[in-house]
This record gives sequence, C-alpha cells and structure tokens, in this order.
Amino acid sequence: MGAAFLVALREGIEAALIISILLAYLRQVGASDRMHLVWWGTGLAAAISIVVGTVIFAVGAEFEGTSEAVFEGIVTLVAVGVLTWMIFWMRRQGARVKSELQERVDTALLAGGFALAALAFVAVLREGIETALFLYAAAKGTAVDSGGVGAQVIGATLGLALAVVLGVLLYRGGLKLNLRSFFRITGLLLIVVAAGLFAFALHELQEAGWLPILAGTAFDVSSAFPDDSGAGGILRAIFGYQANPTWLELIGWFGYLLIVGGLFLRKPPALAPRAETVSVPEVETEVETSRPAADRA
Repeated sequence: MGAAFLVALREGIEAALIISILLAYLRQVGASDRMHLVWWGTGLAAAISIVVGTVIFAVGAEFEGTSEAVFEGIVTLVAVGVLTWMIFWMRRQGARVKSELQERVDTALLAGGFALAALAFVAVLREGIETALFLYAAAKGTAVDSGGVGAQVIGATLGLALAVVLGVLLYRGGLKLNLRSFFRITGLLLIVVAAGLFAFALHELQEAGWLPILAGTAFDVSSAFPDDSGAGGILRAIFGYQANPTWLELIGWFGYLLIVGGLFLRKPPALAPRAETVSVPEVETEVETSRPAADRA
C-alpha cells in the first residue's frame, strides 16, 4: 500500500499542477469559457488510464508458471524504466513546466478547442499510464499475501485523493508548497522503491530461466525478520524488502540505488542553479532554474 500511495501522490501532484497552470492561465488571458475543454481532456485521459490499468491486470492474470514470471518481470522492468525517467525529467524540466505550458496554451487557443483539450489530455494521460504501470509492478513486487492487489488499489486511491485536495488548495491559493523540496524528497523515496522493484524484476526473470546467474541465496532471515508480516511486511509494502534474496537481486538493488541515487543527487550539468520564486498559480513555489545570466537579465 505504501509504495502505491507514494507514487499515486507524486503523479497526482504533477497532474494537479499541470491542470492548475492551464486553468489559471486561461483565466489570466480572459479565456475562462474554455476551461471546460481542459476538464474534458483531463476526464478522458483519466478514463483511458483506468482502462489501461485494468487491461494490464487482466492480461497478467491470464498467465501462469514461467509465462507469468516473464510477464511480471518485463512489465516491472518497464515500470522501473518509466519511473526512473519521470524522476529525472521532473528534476530537469520542473522549472520550465509553467512557461512551456503557457506557450502551448497560446498556440492551442489559436488552433481551436480541440487543441486545448488535447493538450490537457496528453499531459494527464502520461501521468495516468505511468501510474497504471507502476501499480501493477507494485502489486506484484511489494504486496504481501495479506494485502495483495486490493491494498495497492486502496493506497493508490488515498494518494490520488490527497493529490486532488492539494491540487485544489494550490489552485485556490490556500496552500504554499515548495515544489523543489517536494519533488526532491519524493524522488529519493521513489528511487528506493524502484530499487526494490528492479530486484523483484530480476527475481522473476531468474525464476523464468532468463537470467540463470548468481541464483544462490545471498542471505535468509525469513525466520527472524519475515517479509510477509510485521515490520518486514511494512518494508516490503513500501520498498520491496525480501527476506531471502538471491545474489543477483541483492547486487541489482544496491547497484540501482547507488547509480540512480548518485545521479539524482548530483547537481544538474549547467550553470550554478539558483532558487526562483514563481506563482503557480496564486501560490508561491520555489523551483530550480539554471538559465544563463543573459536570459535572467
């Protein structure tokens, strides 16, 4: 439940931020009568995301044995890849999201209503597909026997509900959120979650015979600290903890954490970034920007 809650909250905040920027800018330029197009695009994207998630779970349920392990391993690897890309994309592009969306709104207003609805649709659909992929991976890689898919759905629902509440508060100016700190902290937590999912993907592919290397058990503490109950169950639900990992799983977990975590903590390859306070919308948020000095003049 914990992993699903975290990623749903993160993705939901991103979607809420995008919608808030679109709606606020439409109001700013005197095009409030076009706001319903943003909601149409958002609603359609949410519906398709639910369908995609349902299909992924339904297809996965049809597999058994080796084919099931292969499917779960591949889908989890894809989810880890998408999650990793999302973390670094928001770290790099977060400071420019507002200006880019406003430019696209200007273009969409000239092109007509369909273009504006499509802008909201594409932006929200990306977040929805990412969430659907991750929920499947989390349901398989972090769910304990007592929780299963249902616990992941509950966690995701709670995360999205909180994201909606925060999004409304952001839009109405009732909440000030430091986006740089928020995305940095949640990014670090998601890297740890993704490391557990990466190890789970390696485990599934090992079971399928696709990775017949380092298959010996690295350690086994299942009798003292099991991963299906108690504190171990909580760690598995959030970070994918395994009480008896293989050497490949252990190396994969540490390798992903060290490489991806190290890259995430490294300063962006640009001029020294500075903190800039912007209004997004009617709410002050600190984001990173590394624009050249000439552009800031």
